[in-house]
Amino acid sequence: MRRLCTSLLSVGLTCWAFAMPATSAGPEAPQSVSADALPNYKRLTPLLAVAGQPTPEALGRLRSLGFRTVINLRTESEPGVQAEAEALRAAGLDYVSVPVMPETLGASQVEAVRRVLDDPARGPVLLHCGTSNRVGAVWALLQAQAKGLDAEQAVEEGRRAGLSSAGMIDAVKRVLAAPRAAPQGKQ
Repeated sequence: MRRLCTSLLSVGLTCWAFAMPATSAGPEAPQSVSADALPNYKRLTPLLAVAGQPTPEALGRLRSLGFRTVINLRTESEPGVQAEAEALRAAGLDYVSVPVMPETLGASQVEAVRRVLDDPARGPVLLHCGTSNRVGAVWALLQAQAKGLDAEQAVEEGRRAGLSSAGMIDAVKRVLAAPRAAPQGKQ
């Protein structure tokens, strides 16, 4: 929250606090893009947008759209993943692979995504998978951590980002129900 204060001591006025949206000092993720280029595109924060699989043409335009980093949740066995990594690196973008599947989704993948998102120098970030379903699962877990949401609230946040399949919803609930390891050094 930013404070907008006008201090006129001689008149005795007080400061007012206004809730203002956080803004970044640099580029921001676009509000919208062509659904043909980036299916299921949504800007979740000024420095984070989510989508399904970008077209090859869209991959070539991500830098001009202002993105600095792309996090791909698709697995190496899915078609085009290696070519995407090479194209994005050649275009000067930071490429991060965090493979996610319903049966393997866990705290380590969520933490890997969170570490990238927590570094403002890496944004704006495009977080994508094939359809935005896995993106929604990871977003649900990030929001559960950040806001202390229960499973149903987290799933609703995930749906906003593309979470749709029963398998991924079950995976979110499984991860949320798992006991958390104590942070290193605090055992």
